[in-house]
Amino acid sequence: MSAATETPKTVQQPNRKRSARARAMWLRMPLLPALLAVLLVTQLPFVITLYYSLFRWNLVSTQEPRFVWFRNFTSVAGDPIFHKAILNTAVMTVSIVIMSLILGTLLAAGLNREFRGRAIARTLAITPFFLMPVAAALFWKTGIYDPTFGILGWLSDGLGFGRVNWLSQNPKLAIIILTTWQWTAFALLIIQAGMQSFPTEVNEAAAVDGAGRYFVFRHLMLPHLRPFLELTGLLTAMYVLENFAAIALLTNGGPAYASTNLSYYVYIKAFSDFDLGRASALGLITLIIAIALVVPMLRIVSGIFKEGGRA
Repeated sequence: MSAATETPKTVQQPNRKRSARARAMWLRMPLLPALLAVLLVTQLPFVITLYYSLFRWNLVSTQEPRFVWFRNFTSVAGDPIFHKAILNTAVMTVSIVIMSLILGTLLAAGLNREFRGRAIARTLAITPFFLMPVAAALFWKTGIYDPTFGILGWLSDGLGFGRVNWLSQNPKLAIIILTTWQWTAFALLIIQAGMQSFPTEVNEAAAVDGAGRYFVFRHLMLPHLRPFLELTGLLTAMYVLENFAAIALLTNGGPAYASTNLSYYVYIKAFSDFDLGRASALGLITLIIAIALVVPMLRIVSGIFKEGGRA
């Protein structure tokens, strides 16, 4: 009797699991077109790039494409321009991230206080981030950096240094200043949101105990802002690693590749040298470097926010 009653239950359990799986698959069916579109847009170009990277393939050469395995990857080790592009990418990324965080924090601290016209000041401070990179680069090229008509040329001439051509004499610094100007506004947005989430009772208790503004900012506000600073640095670094518009429009890589980063060097190989195989290999190497830098930072940021959620 007991065996007879247990048999239907054991049969019903797998049936319920199958029906639950079928129901879950049916609910996911509307997402399949979007998933297929994402795969076609992202993974198919990656597979094609991987295929091209295994060939010695120059579009202007009379030679037929030849399968060379991983020689395009190994030949990069002896490329001095690639080494310079890596150094330029590292210098520009670190400089822009650090300067954006410092200036964004200072601006956020200044705008976090009550004063007349604060709403207008906030709007003006975040405006650079919402400008298109191409439009911003063209404005800076003609209105700021131009030695004849630019503001910096007029200032340097007034100070007795003559008309300085920033784009030819200091191309890397010109890229750093422009990109920092744009991403300081982004840092301001996130850091100011963090400051506004700071508990008011903590601030009031510190004021009652006689703590000064510097002490509150250094020992209370900065620890509170740590996850926001980490997130800002991560997102800024992810963009700056692939910075292209400013370099292409302002300096074209600079004299002697002075401001060429990895992304722009891939462009040079693909559309200037027409070396499809080498450009594909460089693109994959750039992707590997970006992943190697970003993934540890993502883990740090996610760990910080998890700790904050448990607290």
